[in-house]
Formats: sequence, C-alpha cells, structure tokens
Amino acid sequence: MRSLVTGAAGFIGSHLTDFLLAKGHQVLGIDNLSSGNLRNLEGAMKNPAFSLKHVDISKQDDLDQIRGDFDFIFHLAALAEIVPSIQEPTRYFESNVVGTYNICQKARDLNIKKIVYAASSSCYGIPHQYPTKESAEAKQQYPYALTKFLGERIVLHWNQVYKIPAISLRLFNVYGPRARTSGSYGAVMGVFLAQMMANKPLTIVGDGEQLRDFTYVTDVVSAFYCAAISDKNNEIYNVGSGEPRKVKDLANLISEGEHIYLPKRPGEPEQTFADISKIRQELDWKPAFSLEQGLSIVLESKTDWKNAPVWTPDKIAEATSEWFKYLGSTND
Repeated sequence: MRSLVTGAAGFIGSHLTDFLLAKGHQVLGIDNLSSGNLRNLEGAMKNPAFSLKHVDISKQDDLDQIRGDFDFIFHLAALAEIVPSIQEPTRYFESNVVGTYNICQKARDLNIKKIVYAASSSCYGIPHQYPTKESAEAKQQYPYALTKFLGERIVLHWNQVYKIPAISLRLFNVYGPRARTSGSYGAVMGVFLAQMMANKPLTIVGDGEQLRDFTYVTDVVSAFYCAAISDKNNEIYNVGSGEPRKVKDLANLISEGEHIYLPKRPGEPEQTFADISKIRQELDWKPAFSLEQGLSIVLESKTDWKNAPVWTPDKIAEATSEWFKYLGSTND
C-alpha cells in the first residue's frame, strides 16, 4: 500500500504516519511545517519506506511535486484552534478551504482508492441533542469550525461529481503525546499540563461541570485506517470516546493543587458527546483507551509540555478578548 499523509509532521498526522509504516505502507508525508514539528517524525525518518516533502497545500504549484499513484490520501493538514481563526480568518480559509480544494483536485490525478478527511466535531456548534449524531444540524460558531466544515463539503462534493471515494471523520477532543503546545491559547488538556509542569494553578473555564469527549490519539489513528480499508464511501463518521468527562475531573486527574475558575466563554457547548454507534456498526471500530489510560501515557511523555507557554488568568483574558468581542452575541 502507498499512502499520502498531509500534515504528516503534526500531532495526529505523525501518529498516523507511524501507524501506517508499522502496517507496511510506503508513506509520503507532506507538510509546510507552519505548525508541525520535524521532531514528531524522528522515528519515521529512519524508515526507508517514508519520505517527506515540504509542501504548502494552499499553493497549487507546491502540489506539482506530488506524482505517482497512491492507494489512500489521509488529509489532515489544517490550521487549528479557535482564537487565531477569529483573528486571522483569511489564513484559515486559505489553508483549510483552498488547501482542501487543492488536495481534492490533486486526488483526481493520483488514481487513489480513497481520501479520508479529518473533519471536526466543532461543526456541530452547540447541539440540541446528546449524544450527537452525524445527522445533527451543523451550526459553526467560529471561523475554524466553518473552514473545517467547508473542507468536508468539498471532499464529499468531489466524491459526488468526480467519483473520488471519500470518507469524512469528525474528530472529538483529541489528545495524546505530541499535541502542539506552541503558539496561541489552545486545547484544555495542553493548557492544564503546561500549568502542572510549571507548578501553577490550573485554570478552569466556567464551573468545570461541562463535559468533553476526550479521545486518545491512537484510537483516532485506528479510525482513519478502518475508514480507509473499508468498502464504505461518501460517509461521515463521528470519532470519539462516547464517554464524555467533566473538565473539573480532568483537572483533578492532572493536579490536586489549586484550581482557578474563569468566566464561561460564548459559543462553547456544555457538552461534546459523540454518538459513535454508526462507526461501531459500519466500520467495526471502537475506542480502546479510557481517559485514565490515555492520560497516564501522556503524563509519561510530559516533557512534551516542558517548554509550552504557561497560561495565567491575565494572559488567558488577553488572548481570548476577541473571542468575547465577536462571539459574545452568538445565539444557540
């Protein structure tokens, strides 16, 4: 098997690359290294079945470097995080929408068996039903969510019109070793781990009672593989643990020290809770890692967060000021 992984130097992309190499695939990884890290590919670089090209998917000329036939394209390259998407929506549209269009156009030349797209559960916005099914209304609350949803629409439209087999996986709250820690204020687990490493209080947004469907990265990678080798086509699947946990429980698992509570943010759901019955039934996939199991592995690799920015309440307030400014009037 020959696979193309976009965003191969990123958090999920590097884990997927390692998984595919272990399965005996030849893997071409592409990444512009704007947020990915070559350190994530140290193991893969030692494998002769792996090669890496510096490619910006938002530039069609860059993709001219990609030639030959591939069995699968795993499209994970994207800009992530909420705050910078509000501040710089143009960058997000170029990367996540134009970039996905370019990948789909390139797929027409590569004689692929299937493209598997990394979509986001953020497309559901604030759902009216929990657990949330794939059929739930898409109600994006911020530019990141919108661009990932538009990317999904492009992938499935190219399937409809140009007959490129495709599956979209809507990922819920992915965590694990190699999660990106640099840059702007990001996911709750990374924030907590950096604070714990620095012996600082953990900052909990809201009352901590909100539920999040934390999904370990190895489970996510196995879902990509199951989707690729299945006979399913033109489908959307939720990928989550199906067992959401309270944010304050996560904080207690990471640190028994002081916790500081911050104002609830607009546009955030009280729950993320994946209904994973469809992927269980159709792809025979199910998560293998509980939060406690996954977190124990993360804590063993906590040096990943040694140099991560440590977010204090004042820094968080400054970083998220535009969040409140633009999303404060968002309706459910």
